[in-house]
Amino acid sequence: MMLEHREGGCHCGRVRFRAGVDLDLLSQCNCTVCTKKGIIHLPVVPEDFELLRGKNALTVYRFGTGVAQHTFCSHCGMHAFYIPRSQPDRITVNARCLDGIDGPSLKPTHFFDGRHWEEAQRRRIAEGGHAPATGLNGEVTLKAILDRTAE
Repeated sequence: MMLEHREGGCHCGRVRFRAGVDLDLLSQCNCTVCTKKGIIHLPVVPEDFELLRGKNALTVYRFGTGVAQHTFCSHCGMHAFYIPRSQPDRITVNARCLDGIDGPSLKPTHFFDGRHWEEAQRRRIAEGGHAPATGLNGEVTLKAILDRTAE
């Protein structure tokens, strides 16, 4: 894994973050929310993610199980990062929100079949993917990020 430290954020600049990312891990999901957001996923462990500003600009959207924490800027509506249901102890950065990224040149090499979530999650873990603790809710991960952010 080759981490590079990058900054990024929402469109208006109120939400800014720094993360250690590996661009070889780009992935797409075809669930309804990811499809509509147009997100290209980059998984990040909490230790490699820092919310630089925008804690008070974030709004959280939850649906279904409520495990995922879909954060977005309450001013511009951009989804710069979120806590995924598949790995609620991790963060997913929207690669399109990294500074200096040419969105059309991003080529995801991984795919998560979110329209068949349960089966896709079983397959992801069976293929060696990270298995989160049972019963974990992304709200805990998000709270930890927000608690260590000044504003």
